[in-house]
Amino acid sequence: MNSHEHSRRSFVKNSVALVGSAPLMGGALRAEADKADKPLLAYVGTFSSPLRDVLPTQVDLPPGNGRGIHIFKVDRTTGALTAAGVHEMGTSPSCLAVNAAGTRLYSANETDRVGKDKVGTVSAFAIDRADGKLKLLNTVTSGGAGPTYVSIHPSGKFVLVANYFGGSIAVLPILEDGRLGDATDTKIDAGKVGPTKAVHAPPGSFAFSGHDRTHAHMIEADPSGRFVLHVDLGLDKIFVWKFDEKKGTLTPNDPPAVSLPPGDGPRHFHFHPNGKWFYSIQEEGSTIVLFDYDGATGGLTSRQTISTLPPKFAGSNFCSEILVSADGRFVYAGNRLHDSIGIFSVGEKGTLTHVGDEWTRGNYPRSFTFDPTGQFLYCCNQRADNVTVFRVDRKTGGLTFTGHYTPVGNPSIVVFLDLAKPG
Repeated sequence: MNSHEHSRRSFVKNSVALVGSAPLMGGALRAEADKADKPLLAYVGTFSSPLRDVLPTQVDLPPGNGRGIHIFKVDRTTGALTAAGVHEMGTSPSCLAVNAAGTRLYSANETDRVGKDKVGTVSAFAIDRADGKLKLLNTVTSGGAGPTYVSIHPSGKFVLVANYFGGSIAVLPILEDGRLGDATDTKIDAGKVGPTKAVHAPPGSFAFSGHDRTHAHMIEADPSGRFVLHVDLGLDKIFVWKFDEKKGTLTPNDPPAVSLPPGDGPRHFHFHPNGKWFYSIQEEGSTIVLFDYDGATGGLTSRQTISTLPPKFAGSNFCSEILVSADGRFVYAGNRLHDSIGIFSVGEKGTLTHVGDEWTRGNYPRSFTFDPTGQFLYCCNQRADNVTVFRVDRKTGGLTFTGHYTPVGNPSIVVFLDLAKPG
């Protein structure tokens, strides 16, 4: 057979193979096209009504410029946000959590006041997987006033809530249809309130926010779900609870809590991806404390304390968010009044080294988070009424402002949902 004939037969053979595989290739291309058509969404929780019945010592008084839960489409390439709707709520859904399946969203309604005790509420929403719109399923009481934080237990069966003004925490069961049931357990913080002057406050600081009474500020389970941890800013303590997943109840661990320096005010915390290192940020002390975490016992042992601020900073500052990168190489800390995000590298043993700061392009950064890919960081500048977007340098940890400002009244939190991923 000559080379010409061989080439002709090869062409015919390959053509038949391509025709035979066309339906498969077409299906794959259609799947990719469908995925591209399904957006990445961002839900932004806001302060949407003036705080009522507040304590005279409360310094954080957002005027309520938000309209509820704002919904945005995210440009996966540039990080830009495009408005896609608002689920209007006049009760300040200031903290949001989306379940692992991406079918339900839960909100802590911080300025809601119901009943004779004027307690707050938590709402459950169904997410429309076609466009991300929200449908209210139900609303239940939060077990105290001013719910400021909600998280979902790793089992997916419970919502954990911290009530800032009530100084309490609660466990809310998630029913089969995603609605919330009445609390299976509620705990009220008690103890000696710390001093108004933080041990680690910067020189010249007048920062004072939570040392007037108990203030539960954050609650979250450890990676295993066996223990639940919560901080009380006023008591300068991190509490550890054993969690009964069958009953949804909390039992004090032994020891039941660890103490931070008086007046420093623990606010938020974040586990390192290895589950062994635990970072706590202190609101009034402007510090990060590294703890070794024992997953078998729930024990915390402090090992390092480092300032969230640049060297020689003086004056008042209130810390806010703390975030560990998904690869575990960097820690980010929010500074309100200094209006920056402190950037820290993580050493081989978990210790932190300050490597820089990035201005948030707005004032009073309440929280920030990464998009699902980790290539962008979104910052909620509460008093500037905007969300700003930064590109993350995975090698250095550095943040570069993208130029994208998104107007949102009193933004408090951003959570993401990728509709391209199965629900």
